[in-house]
Amino acid sequence: MGITAMADTDTKIINTIEDGIPLVSEPFKEMARKLDITEDYLIECIGRQKTLKVIRQISPIYDTRMLGFESSLITFKIAPEKIEPAAMIINSYPGVSHNYQRDTDFNLWFTIAVPPDSPLDLRKIVGLIAMKSAADDFLILSSLRMFKIGVKLSVASGANDKEVVSSTRKSYVPLTEEEKRIVRATQNDMPLISKPFEYYAHMLGMKEGFVIEKLDEFLRRGVFRRFAAVLYHRKIGYVANAMVVWKVPEEAVEETGKKIASFKAVSHCYERTSKEAWPYNLYSMIHGKSKDEVTDVIDSIKHEINVADLKVIYSTREFKKVRPKYFTEDYHFWVKDNVIQDAGGS
Repeated sequence: MGITAMADTDTKIINTIEDGIPLVSEPFKEMARKLDITEDYLIECIGRQKTLKVIRQISPIYDTRMLGFESSLITFKIAPEKIEPAAMIINSYPGVSHNYQRDTDFNLWFTIAVPPDSPLDLRKIVGLIAMKSAADDFLILSSLRMFKIGVKLSVASGANDKEVVSSTRKSYVPLTEEEKRIVRATQNDMPLISKPFEYYAHMLGMKEGFVIEKLDEFLRRGVFRRFAAVLYHRKIGYVANAMVVWKVPEEAVEETGKKIASFKAVSHCYERTSKEAWPYNLYSMIHGKSKDEVTDVIDSIKHEINVADLKVIYSTREFKKVRPKYFTEDYHFWVKDNVIQDAGGS
């Protein structure tokens, strides 16, 4: 059942929890009061939409950089017959959250995050994965500037609707061991109970009020962007998406990035490093309820920014799409199991 088939109240609930869970002792009661429904109905509805795979997970949407992790978008050039085994090797690294085959010469694209205490840095880990995958070539496309990140796709939005976007990023402050414990506990799916923060506090051996205060501090510091539901976008009608890369003169990147980010259909917009083999420096993810709708948005953006050198890239296969897990031992186990001498790649 898609969101269009839901009752109006259920749709309002979905939109409300995607906006954010209040950081109070009884968050569901607080949201139910504002929606003029009972807490029991709210929790029952959320549980039903999770069963129907409309809601993927409710948790803080942590900022990888603000946790001290090194992260990047990576693309491999892989021979077609080696795609599947290469995808399995890539997916084995716990810091890989998304992995797609795409219709370009560089045909395998994934995101990777490496913890601050990793014995190997990101470049060495990517090089090791590339060697084990028999990649013909690979590119590390590091983020230079973020103009937008946030997958909030409203069912009511038109394809070319605009919004005001702030790209301000907070300064990184290393987390204490106590704070890392809170991240480890809260990165999992929020329990659908009246006092979920009490549940986390009991798990951590802390007071509920302290956990809530810390989460509120995390929000203010930018450690997470919001504590909210993440949806299965196909279930709410967004069945098409494209990664559009643009070659933009350096002096025009700031203005162009802000214009692209202002489109509601754009969920992500970054400036990234460019290479001789891949000269594009501005990246955007564009979503629509059909491929034609995505094309319409791309045409509208092209008309507004006047950039002729671009590439529209569609995914042909999804090999992995998960929420990343932070501060787990899996990262170190992977290095121990896979590291070899001089594992640096190119």
